[in-house]
Amino acid sequence: MSNISQRIIYLARHGETEWNRIGRWQGSTDIPLSEVGRAQARALAHRLRDRGIGRVHASQLSRALETAQIVAAHLELPAPLGDARLQERGYGAFEGLTREQCAERFPDVWERYLADRRALPPGAEPQPSVVGRITAALTEIASHDSPASVGSAVLVVSHGGIIRSFLHHATGVVPAPLENGAMFRLHFQGGVLLSAELDAV
Repeated sequence: MSNISQRIIYLARHGETEWNRIGRWQGSTDIPLSEVGRAQARALAHRLRDRGIGRVHASQLSRALETAQIVAAHLELPAPLGDARLQERGYGAFEGLTREQCAERFPDVWERYLADRRALPPGAEPQPSVVGRITAALTEIASHDSPASVGSAVLVVSHGGIIRSFLHHATGVVPAPLENGAMFRLHFQGGVLLSAELDAV
């Protein structure tokens, strides 16, 4: 099969925010990067310097979009546009709360969630919706070719929860919680995911 039908996508989690640092649930709440997060974005750019990145895509939430903007600037690539399909799952009643506050304010809901992560809090986005939108976005990105990007790798900056949901659906394996700046290497052929592996530092 020709190179046109093959695509490497580096799927990365955004840099740290203040809410990450103190353990608040972010979900679809738009929280900016901290200075630590910006440093992590620069480190991600350094890791990707020789990976043949031709395009950068990102969630439209500022923590992911700024991470992608920092990487694109360092790699001298066009600025990424935000894609709502790549944003984090909405976690409804849990957003803005720490784990301790979730347990205190919603004890029954919290216990059910700990026992079964499919038992989501009120107002959370259902799993099929989450998986459907990120799968559609990644498939489209993997399938897209232009004269400037044929054969080049792509960086996609998204969020820990939705990345783990996608990989669980695609591979049957639940990844461990992701550090800020963690990255997976996805190999697509003909728009179909062939493999996914953690890209260790």
